Amino acid sequence: MTGIADADVQQSEDPVLTANRDGIVVVTINRPQVHNAMNAEVLSRLAELLDAFEHDDSVRLLIFTGAGSKAFVAGADIRELERRRPVDGLTARMQRLYSRIEAFPKPTIAAVNGYAFGGGCELALACDVRIASTDAVFGLLETGLGIIPAAGGTQRLARMVGIGRATDMILTGRRVSGEEALTYGLVTEIVSSDDLITAAESAATRILAKGPLAVKLASEVIRRGFDVDQETGLLLERLAQSVIYSTDEKSEGTSAFLEGRRADFLSVHHDRSGE
Repeated sequence: MTGIADADVQQSEDPVLTANRDGIVVVTINRPQVHNAMNAEVLSRLAELLDAFEHDDSVRLLIFTGAGSKAFVAGADIRELERRRPVDGLTARMQRLYSRIEAFPKPTIAAVNGYAFGGGCELALACDVRIASTDAVFGLLETGLGIIPAAGGTQRLARMVGIGRATDMILTGRRVSGEEALTYGLVTEIVSSDDLITAAESAATRILAKGPLAVKLASEVIRRGFDVDQETGLLLERLAQSVIYSTDEKSEGTSAFLEGRRADFLSVHHDRSGE
């Protein structure tokens, strides 16, 4: 959860901005004066937004990014971090928020611009998809402060890039460029800074063109099945598929293919919601 020291900056704007673009909501951490460092206010605001978005049918997918050109999120607010005590470690406010993002019922994309250190890297790890700009830099720098990455970093990074690379990054605090992150499998695409949000929205559009329940269950089975034995994972896969086979979504998808047209999953779900 490492970051930079928060300066005494008066914030005149919402620390988290949102923009809904046809169901694709861009969530922007808006503290560019301190490289978008996470503080208690940002965490509270994100939790409130997740509450609202989860039950808002006009919200279909979330893209997380940072304000300005220098940082996605440079980590936690060090002034707040310095005051934390053992009970705060057990409360694990940031870890719990990121676990909620990981399990969010709608797809999530991290559009990583600039520094993604500590809690910023961990936020990206909690998202379903990560797209980075050419100037993105990833790092879990906590050991340099005498702490560990505890917003999911020790667990999600190892699962994503392998225990060897994760251990190296965490113990040494080594910073990883966007290109290196791509070779690690930490991100799936690298684009120029100017094209980052466009690329994220393009990925979002591709996801939203698929069956919503299929996307949700596929993500859930991948996540839940990763750490169990293969037979249990295959059982989860079978059970999820059996549920999907009973849905109008499956009927629309297969019918559209056979009829040579594009599936309209949204209309299917709207018809069902109006019953």
